[in-house]
Amino acid sequence: MSGPLTNRPPVQDPAPGPGRPAEDRDAFFDNAKYLAIVLVASGHAWEPLRDGSRTVSALYMLVYAFHMPAFIVVAGYFSRNFDASPRRLRRLVTGVALPYVVFETAYTFWTRWTDGVPDRPVSLLEPLYLTWFLAALFMWRLTTPVWRHVRWPLPLALGVAVPASVTPSIGEDLDLQRTLQFLPYFVLGLCLRPEHFRLVRRRAARVLAVPVFVGALGVAYWAVPRLSGAWFYHRDSVQELGAPGWSGLVMTPVLFGCSVLLVACFLAWVPGRRTWFTTLGAGTLYGYLLHGFVAQGSEPWGWYEPAWVHGPLGAAVVTAVAAVTVTLLCTPPVRRVFRFAVEPDLPWAFGRDGSRERVAASA
Repeated sequence: MSGPLTNRPPVQDPAPGPGRPAEDRDAFFDNAKYLAIVLVASGHAWEPLRDGSRTVSALYMLVYAFHMPAFIVVAGYFSRNFDASPRRLRRLVTGVALPYVVFETAYTFWTRWTDGVPDRPVSLLEPLYLTWFLAALFMWRLTTPVWRHVRWPLPLALGVAVPASVTPSIGEDLDLQRTLQFLPYFVLGLCLRPEHFRLVRRRAARVLAVPVFVGALGVAYWAVPRLSGAWFYHRDSVQELGAPGWSGLVMTPVLFGCSVLLVACFLAWVPGRRTWFTTLGAGTLYGYLLHGFVAQGSEPWGWYEPAWVHGPLGAAVVTAVAAVTVTLLCTPPVRRVFRFAVEPDLPWAFGRDGSRERVAASA
């Protein structure tokens, strides 16, 4: 049985930087973030293999049902202390807003080549590829004080997500459709307490998680020819997915319930003790933002052209390569190289008081 979850007050970052001492971190959450980022990278690696394999498509659908919800729930849990104070606003700017600008620009130039669109403009209003998460996190976190003071935050968040899912006119600015549809997962994280995580980590929960995942994989295999995996992207309205408008009133809460159940099962199997990959949990934001360049370049580089890659052995090799790649991108040497982009430190921008507060926060 994994060790008990500590009652330390949470910090606000989804992937806290290396300045925070290892002994002050909770191994369970670092383990969860690392395992989740491996699933994210694997899912992206499986995309070119889906057309030729129903099994890969089923695994893809299953993973997409819970890997980003898991990330968002944990991000919400670690945002509970956000109070819009000057210090936290500065961290929001340097840890979320500035990386969004940097990587939105970088992905625009990179995908001009990978997508064959040489004149693609740089637009900070239309998040490209992975950067939607940073834009969404910025908006979610700014609204945290509101969700912490309303009486029924989760029903209210679902009350926002359901109308969004049936409103195609929301458009693509700041990927607001996805931001609103994923909002309930963030608010759920805000509502959780350490005892809730202890509950899902009991032995009984770990045992029950096995048949749930097996059953979910079976349902996904059945659903592959009948249901688009785009339902789990939450980036389109139900009308854009070819469904009648009224279905959003049903599908949004149903998908939320299914995803939360799978997130609970995933967390049930996350080890609570320190492992060889625990320290990598502090670098998952690096792995998330950097692995996209490899994923975007894999097809132009011809990695999927050999016929054997589209068989069972190829799928296993692709998964292993994705897992190893994102693991390396979470390591301390890579984080040191790219810290200027992912965790920029701009003391000159906030003045001497801001520098003192950042030093005190990391002590």
